[in-house]
Amino acid sequence: TSPFAWLRTRFYYLLIRLYFDQEFSIEEFTRGAKQAFSVVSKLLSQRKLDLLDELVSAEVLQVLKEKISLLPDNHRDALAADIDAIMYTTEGDVRIYYDDDGMKFVSILMRFWYLNGANLPDEVPGETKVFQIVFGDESTKEKRHLLTANYEFQREFTEGVKPDWTITRIEHPRLLE
Repeated sequence: TSPFAWLRTRFYYLLIRLYFDQEFSIEEFTRGAKQAFSVVSKLLSQRKLDLLDELVSAEVLQVLKEKISLLPDNHRDALAADIDAIMYTTEGDVRIYYDDDGMKFVSILMRFWYLNGANLPDEVPGETKVFQIVFGDESTKEKRHLLTANYEFQREFTEGVKPDWTITRIEHPRLLE
């Protein structure tokens, strides 16, 4: 990321700690986001969308129901990310906003890079190259793809509201489109 973007996100984290949650820690948030990403991606892969009610917003869940039903099996398999297979995680955009009724929100976009052994072609639709990594020697090759996903987490900080993060955007480029 650029130095400006890095400074801007750090400034937002400071604002979150000062005005919304004095115990907020990006490290702790990132650990929780990785865990949520792993759980949600596996449930998506298994088509267990009814178990996502408390984790994913109703709007996103409705879109996912339509998209998941149309996915080929190998693309659906590629959605699943084991927590140990997450190679890199970074924060994207951080937003703090208020609506017209005085409700306060924070949203954080997280980007994940993960290894997956799904049987994907070398080129996925849209002609984007999927990176492949081969483990083992010639006789026991295991091919893995390095895939990306973007999940946006939102929390309402209005007084009296349950302090839960909800996933408000799920993107698995070239797989879930």
